[in-house]
This record gives sequence, C-alpha cells and structure tokens, in this order.
Amino acid sequence: MLFDLTLWIGLLVILLMLVSASVRIVQEYERGVIFRLGRFVGARGPGLFFLIPIIERMQKVDLRTITMDVPSQEAITRDNVTLKVNAIVYFRIIDPGNAVIKVQDVIRATSQLAQTTLRSVLGQSDLDELLTNRENINQRLQQIIDEGTEPWGVKVSLVEVRDVELPDSMQHAMAAQAQAERERRAKVIHADGEFQAAEKLTQAAHIIATEPASLQLRYLQTLTEIASDRSNIVVFPLPMDFLQGFLKLVGDQKDSPEQGGVKLGEIEQ
Repeated sequence: MLFDLTLWIGLLVILLMLVSASVRIVQEYERGVIFRLGRFVGARGPGLFFLIPIIERMQKVDLRTITMDVPSQEAITRDNVTLKVNAIVYFRIIDPGNAVIKVQDVIRATSQLAQTTLRSVLGQSDLDELLTNRENINQRLQQIIDEGTEPWGVKVSLVEVRDVELPDSMQHAMAAQAQAERERRAKVIHADGEFQAAEKLTQAAHIIATEPASLQLRYLQTLTEIASDRSNIVVFPLPMDFLQGFLKLVGDQKDSPEQGGVKLGEIEQ
C-alpha cells in the first residue's frame, strides 16, 4: 500500500514537471521561436501555448526597439583629418526566425557592423561635410547598416552621429578661421554701408544742382540747429550762392558810380 502511494506521488510529480515544461507564456512584445527536434517550425506568441516536452524547444525574442551606443571610433577623413566619432543606432527585430537562425548574437553583430560602417563612411567624407551636413551622413549610415542587417531580420530605423572629437590643433585652426570669417563679414558690411551712403550723397548732390533753393533751406536748417547750442563757437562758411547777389550789386555800382548809392571804396572801408 505504501509502495503504491509513493508510485502515485512520483507519477504526479513527473506529470507536473512535464506540464510546467510544456506551458509557455510570451509577452505582447515578444515572440517564441519554436524548434522541433532541432528543426525550426515557426514563431508563436503572444499569449499562452503548450510545447511538446523533450521534442520542442523555444527561444524568446524581444521585438521592441533597441537603443545601442556605438563606441567612439577613430577615423581619418577624406581630407586627412584624424578624429573620433561616436553614434547611436535604433533598430528592432522584425523577423524572429532569421534573428535566431542566421546569426548567433544579433545585437553584438549589429554593433560590430555599425562600428565598421561608421569608420568607412567617415573615411569617405570631408570634415566640413561632417560638421555642416551631418544629416546626410546619418542617412548614409542608416542605409548601409540596414542593408547589412536585413538578412538577420533586423530593421535599422535611425542612426545619429553624436559627438565629434577633434584634435586641439584643428580646433585652434577652426577658431582662427571663424574669427577671420567674422572680420571679413564686418568689412563687407562696412564697405556696403559706405557705398550706400555715397549713393545717397550723389543723389542729394544731383537734387541740389537742379534745385539751388534746397541748399539754402538746408543751410537755414543747420543754422537753426547750431543756434540751439550756445556752449560752443562755431565757424560756419557762407556758400557762394548767398554772396552772388551782393557781389553783383557791388559790381554794378563800380561800373556806374554816378547813379548814387554806396561806392566801392566806402564798402571796402
């Protein structure tokens, strides 16, 4: 009787072990890759399902987007500048079967491919392109890495170059270049201002030449401005236009002194 009880307990334990080994739960973001006697039979999940004990084996695969840092890579650009660049790669597994069957460690393989691709693309680019047109380099990196990981069932959605570490000598040279560029722009702006001012003065000269009264109005306006400030002594030259009438009067009297009026000698006295 005791032997029968022990046997039944043993059978019950074995049955429970088999049931626990055959029941699998896969989360919403996972898939279970099933192998039956070593042969791939498909991917299951999410949810609860059963495996044939001993005959079937399952390996879980995470389908969420993976954020992977690419370590700093030292590379020489096309214009012979040595620098260090790191990047970040966003990818996810879209085919769980290929991710398990065709590559041993899909994350490590993707990381190694990203590192070699980063060095290769930097070697084909100039420093100015890396600093000013980084979006183009990111797209090239994403396209090359995505093509390389496609057989593994991996989709690379985004690649971003983050930090670019330049040698100290190159940083000083770039700072000097930026300073020279700012000085050049300042000189161009100053020259452009002088040119515009000269154009305006030329236009004003043409207006005054065609309308002499405008010069007299400007002269009176200037006198008004000077009169408001009594703290200074200002010597203001008289334009010849103001003296023409007076000189004409003097000349007429010099030619005809008998007609009366003020003589030239009296004016000079």
